[in-house]
Amino acid sequence: MEYIIVQAGGKGTRLEHLTQNKPKALLPVENLPMLFHLFRKYPDRRFIIIADYRREVLREYLAAFAEVKYQVVDAEGTGTCAGIRQALSLLPDRQPFMLIWSDLILPEEFRLPKEYGDGETSAEDFDKEVPCAAVPAKSGVEECPQNDYIGISTTFSCRWSYKDGGFKEEPSRENGVAGVFLFTDKSKLQDTPPDGELVRWMQSERMQFREISLAGTREFGLLEEYRRLERVKCRPFNRIVLEGDVLVKEALDNQGTALAKRECAWYDKAVDLMACRMGNDALPERKGCPDQGSLKSFLPAIYSRNPLKMEYIRGKNLYECNLDREGKRRVLQKLVAALDAIHGLGHVPADPFSMKEAYYRKTMDRLSRIEDLVPFARDREILINGKKCRNVFFHKRELEKKLEQLACPQFCFIHGDCTFSNLLLREDGTPVLIDPRGYFGFTEFYGDVRYDWAKLYYSIVGNYDRFNLKDFRLDITEQGVTLDISSNHWEDMEEDFFELTGGEKDEIKLLHAVIWLSLTTYAWQDYDSVCGAFYNGLYYLEDIL
Repeated sequence: MEYIIVQAGGKGTRLEHLTQNKPKALLPVENLPMLFHLFRKYPDRRFIIIADYRREVLREYLAAFAEVKYQVVDAEGTGTCAGIRQALSLLPDRQPFMLIWSDLILPEEFRLPKEYGDGETSAEDFDKEVPCAAVPAKSGVEECPQNDYIGISTTFSCRWSYKDGGFKEEPSRENGVAGVFLFTDKSKLQDTPPDGELVRWMQSERMQFREISLAGTREFGLLEEYRRLERVKCRPFNRIVLEGDVLVKEALDNQGTALAKRECAWYDKAVDLMACRMGNDALPERKGCPDQGSLKSFLPAIYSRNPLKMEYIRGKNLYECNLDREGKRRVLQKLVAALDAIHGLGHVPADPFSMKEAYYRKTMDRLSRIEDLVPFARDREILINGKKCRNVFFHKRELEKKLEQLACPQFCFIHGDCTFSNLLLREDGTPVLIDPRGYFGFTEFYGDVRYDWAKLYYSIVGNYDRFNLKDFRLDITEQGVTLDISSNHWEDMEEDFFELTGGEKDEIKLLHAVIWLSLTTYAWQDYDSVCGAFYNGLYYLEDIL
């Protein structure tokens, strides 16, 4: 089986605000759009995607981020029948194919029958076979389509059921019609009407199927079902597994593998630099910094490299801690002292090419991928939260010059991603830095210390961590956009932040805006996050350009 037709035309109205700006197929589940779970399971297939609601968003999103062979057809008509004929026109004759609803996520263990080219399928994979005493066909000759299959849900309720070789319009969990069909040839659906409910039409045609179990398949059609999902704190390129007191980070793709390699290298470098510094009395200690022995308490213990295994920190992410102002001040003092100590571990001459890459080129390269995707991205000004904001695409030379004015005589050893999401608070109140970036531009380990401070500001004032958890609302209208991000409740520490770090306000705020703009494609797994990061970057940039 080489072809998969995906019915992705639904509005997802029962998901309320989650599908306000995007089609249901792009709703992220476990840090990946639902449609992309299918892409990941069958990366070598050809996908024909039926689009309707927010079809242009779907087209532009796929153009920017899909890495599979696909074509999009616009549904003509209404209901689940809409677009089927157009999709079939792209299928060769006598080719087997799958038809699946976009809001289904198949389990890892799901296998296609062997005649569909997905390996051997054992007898227990089927609930039962349709007997050959089939319903008479229109020609008067009995037919028994032993190689057409219908997926039967056993883990969620469906409005239609399939029992005793026929469809029934009655809810069922054990015999539910979930929205997966396997056909040996497109001729079976050639008479599909342009409008209406596909299953009802199949019932009227007295279609019969063999049954294949969809045990473990998940469906997300209701807001309540989606809200029951655990919030994922890792990116789609890795997976976190807890083994007792050991945390295991497993890479899921090439990007995850590369990042894990850099993360391990950073921890090794930090240990080497600390050991070197402790044995060199000629190196001065910074005022207010912990000594290099105690600095280890601000980093997790590393047990192995492939896969990366580290100490499980019994504590909370910093944004989860309910602290009063004095408590936040104490934590911030410790955190700034720890970062100062890390910065003091070593330095190298600054690399202007890395400065250009990290602050400008990377940002503009990422923005160029979403220029056709984000609403208003081709307008000179965008109304964001009631404020007219200049569009960076029309002012990129001004931004470039601003960034070129950031003088940096030397690079220091930096963490590179010290947001609250990468900071844990031990039970004794000690902050622990995790998930170091490991590079800055073209330089490994060393970079501009202002980048660390801007990433911290990103959480204190920008509330990045709530945004990262999708704890925000984005409303896009014809007039402009409204973005409301839930608070980390650290905004009152802004002045303390500048006092403790000594950072120049205009410089940190400029880098803060750039970091938001650069987040656009790093947060690619959610359309609203892509748009929200762009708009938030422009909002902060407007005050500094």
